Amino acid sequence: MAKPSARKKRYSIIRIFLWILLLFLLLLSLGILFLVSRLETIENHPLESVAVNQFTDENIGDYINIALFGVDSQQNDLQENTRSDSMIIASVNRKTHKVTLTSLYRDTYVEIEGHGMTKLNHAYAFGGPELAVNTINTNFDLNIQDFVTVNFMALANTIDALGGIRINITEEELDWVNAYSKDVARINGTKFKKIKRAGKQKLNGTQATGYCRVRYTSGGDFTRAKRQRRVIMAIFRKAKKADPFTLLEVMNTIFPQIYTSLSTKDMLALAKYLPWYEIENQKGFPYELDCHRAGDGIYYDFPVTLTTNVQKLHKKLFGTKNYQPSQKVSEIDAAISLDAGSLSAAGGY
Repeated sequence: MAKPSARKKRYSIIRIFLWILLLFLLLLSLGILFLVSRLETIENHPLESVAVNQFTDENIGDYINIALFGVDSQQNDLQENTRSDSMIIASVNRKTHKVTLTSLYRDTYVEIEGHGMTKLNHAYAFGGPELAVNTINTNFDLNIQDFVTVNFMALANTIDALGGIRINITEEELDWVNAYSKDVARINGTKFKKIKRAGKQKLNGTQATGYCRVRYTSGGDFTRAKRQRRVIMAIFRKAKKADPFTLLEVMNTIFPQIYTSLSTKDMLALAKYLPWYEIENQKGFPYELDCHRAGDGIYYDFPVTLTTNVQKLHKKLFGTKNYQPSQKVSEIDAAISLDAGSLSAAGGY
């Protein structure tokens, strides 16, 4: 039989454990309430009319596909009348939590409902995220139901809240990154800090956003899309390693600057798997294309062909072999071929 003093000591330990457990649960509850309160500051815009396509792709339902838009606006607008110069499809495998990022080239020649054949990034300017998502779904046989839009300020603030990110700057990029960073500082009302040397180094939010905007180096928009994916991956890696207080600061800073169709419930469901997400593939789309000049400073990227590019897209995103594109994609493909041939005959290149 335990002595009274030993029994009293044991009960005291149990009480201390229960108080610690209660305190932990209280802090957890407060953290969840804070997270929900910050999520509710996000500007929510549910998509009312999304294109519904007929798929032969049985695997597409295993993925959550979200369109990420970065708007290149001098006023940091998030809605219509601003072109989406950064367009990325984020595909999340529901079972493995692997993430694939696919950049959509801004000059890709597509069909935009009500506006005919033109550049993909015009869709956002013509009809905001709703028309942009519909255009992506219709031209590429996708089932995207949600979007997230950010601007220069949101991207820069996120990176600053995380304490900066490490990026390798080449000699070719250096002057251009500084030039664009100076412009970002002007738009956002932040300080411009010149990068003095090439090489791998820590960039602040303004510098990293300037890096994302550079397109006048070898590879043009193709290398710019690659830079944007690098920055997203750097942010993702930094966020996974960040302590809870840093993540709360990020949420407090960035959430009021996001424009999205995702509900609070959707975002909480995605956020709970953050420690397990891994970005394993990142590519630019179309995979094969011809760049044609249609006039002074006007270029189009013609998929070669749209049908084969869509087949490869479904294989890379969803692992689908021998995907059969829809009749609509075939019709758009024919229109692209016709316009590309007419432009070549007229002397465009």
